[in-house]
Amino acid sequence: MQRLRRFAGSSFGSALLGGLIVAVFGWIAIAGGWIAAPEDDDAGEPALAATPSTTTVDDEGLSIGEIYERTSSGIAYIEVSGPAGEANPFGLPQGNTSSTGSGFVIDDEGHIITNAHVVDGGSEIEVTLGADEEPIEAELVGIDSSTDIAVLRIDPPEGGLNPLELGDSSEVEVGDAVVAIGNPFGLDRTVTAGIVSAVQREIRAPDGFTIQQAIQTDAPINPGNSGGPLLNARGQVIGVNAQIESNGGGGNVGIGFAIPINTAREVAEDLIEDGEVEHAYLGITGAELTEEVADALNLDVDSGVLIQQVEEDSPADRAGLRGGEGVFEIDGQRIVVGGDVITEIDGEPVETMDDVIAAVDARDPGDQIRLTVVRDGEEREVNVRLGDRSERNG
Repeated sequence: MQRLRRFAGSSFGSALLGGLIVAVFGWIAIAGGWIAAPEDDDAGEPALAATPSTTTVDDEGLSIGEIYERTSSGIAYIEVSGPAGEANPFGLPQGNTSSTGSGFVIDDEGHIITNAHVVDGGSEIEVTLGADEEPIEAELVGIDSSTDIAVLRIDPPEGGLNPLELGDSSEVEVGDAVVAIGNPFGLDRTVTAGIVSAVQREIRAPDGFTIQQAIQTDAPINPGNSGGPLLNARGQVIGVNAQIESNGGGGNVGIGFAIPINTAREVAEDLIEDGEVEHAYLGITGAELTEEVADALNLDVDSGVLIQQVEEDSPADRAGLRGGEGVFEIDGQRIVVGGDVITEIDGEPVETMDDVIAAVDARDPGDQIRLTVVRDGEEREVNVRLGDRSERNG
């Protein structure tokens, strides 16, 4: 089985984008599998996890059945159709066959959060809510491929909508009980349960950037769950189910990832207000400089981020930052050497690429940051005016 791996504390491939830290192998984006929903008459019945609905997901929380009852009418079954084309960024084929995914209502105005990779490229989007049988035509409000979040809008039906309550993903802890509701393989209103397996994961967005603070769960999610809610024991949304790690078969192996709801909420607000989201952009790849690497390279500094590559005509390039020129192998790991070592950003110490990415993500395009770097044994300061990721992708 292929597994999630880090190398040198960064991806070496996409921190230039704000930072791809984790190289991911065997990822399957659960865009719904780009399959049509089954026509089985029983497909509309809720499919529960092995845990009975009378069991609470924790000692103080609601039962799985109670969570389903409270939230199911606000969960969307999404069907997307569009012209034939190349495979999407996660390798799933696109074509005239309908693709399916999930989503959930967030307000009384009819806004629905889902994943960008569920709806990107589709020309027609239809949404079915809860147990309703009639689909509703949906408008695409906006897409942010850097966080894999999209917002749809529908005209509220008679009787109104059931917006789901959004929780606080910063409060999520390992071991918390969770429930996922969605439409795996087109089986609408499927309920599964599990726990939070890990927090603060980094996963790859459709455009190659890094999504930080992802929630890892063992609640079974499969193609079609993508865009659906990950709920806590109080029935609050804490994440947007987005990816699974698989052995290549496309099925669940107990390792799924959800985009934190705090990220999704902020992105959704920007998309609703402006139709787009701006992300600051530096333009480097880098690796954590450990004492072992510093000793092996005979460097004058023993911590920081070693710049591997500077993207041409990026903000980092225009500011004169220098990438590596040679390759050094230590403990079986190949490191590009000879580049600047970043030790501080705006006076704050930098030790890992996570620190660099967090500093860039906390700022807006056009902001200026001051990098303290070591080059050829000498410390110097470099001012960089951050760009927008769209300049790199465009």
